[in-house]
Amino acid sequence: MDFMTLIGITAGVIFTYLGIASGGELAAYYNPASIAITLGGTLAATLIHYPFSQIARIAGIVAKTFTSRQRDPEEGIQTIVRFAITARKEGLLTLERLAEELDDSFLKKGIMQVVDGTSPELVKSMLETELAFIEERHKQGQGILESMAGYAPAFGMIGTLIGLINMLRNLDEPSALGPAMAVALVTTFYGTILANLILLPMAGKLKTYSAQELLYKEMILEGILSIQAGENPRIIEEKLRSFTASPGSRRQDQARREVREANA
Repeated sequence: MDFMTLIGITAGVIFTYLGIASGGELAAYYNPASIAITLGGTLAATLIHYPFSQIARIAGIVAKTFTSRQRDPEEGIQTIVRFAITARKEGLLTLERLAEELDDSFLKKGIMQVVDGTSPELVKSMLETELAFIEERHKQGQGILESMAGYAPAFGMIGTLIGLINMLRNLDEPSALGPAMAVALVTTFYGTILANLILLPMAGKLKTYSAQELLYKEMILEGILSIQAGENPRIIEEKLRSFTASPGSRRQDQARREVREANA
């Protein structure tokens, strides 16, 4: 569970409320018609933009910003190194038994292709194709939220225009102009809050998750090809750490390994 999304939204709502309460009344910012225009218009435009098969995934896409779990790169590196050591000692065919115990479908698929004797070029091509499809699926989810973030302020402005038109029809009542203008601007407020507090940040988080997952899978792909090539497990470990470790952390890892070797 990623509580940062919930914490961020809650904090945004609290700070917005404090800003309202410091100079006005919360009731002045509540208008059912404005909510209907903003939310309804955003949803309607999204239904027009995307096919229903993608729209049906919105709930799952939003849920990922709260529940998405990222795999630990260190765990992946250790698994690859363990497979590399086993392959050098006992041969590639012995990896089939170990692969059956994996819960990582991408790694399992790659190892099984190696065990089956698939050429390195074909293994790389098949796994890179899967990576491309994963990236495309992720972009679709991000695109839906980004599109909704673009529609929300636009429909907020439409609601404001509707309110201004209704206000101008009653210019003979000056006392009603102020409240009417306030109601008109509330719709723009709703659209801006919806876009910038919820939709765009969620799209950004999904983009971050996607980049992390793709980098992890690229690391796994490199590890699989290295195992198939029969490379030294220590070299494989160094190569994989370059995917995730900063220069400072790599130096620390190297120092720890030198200490372990000196004490051995």
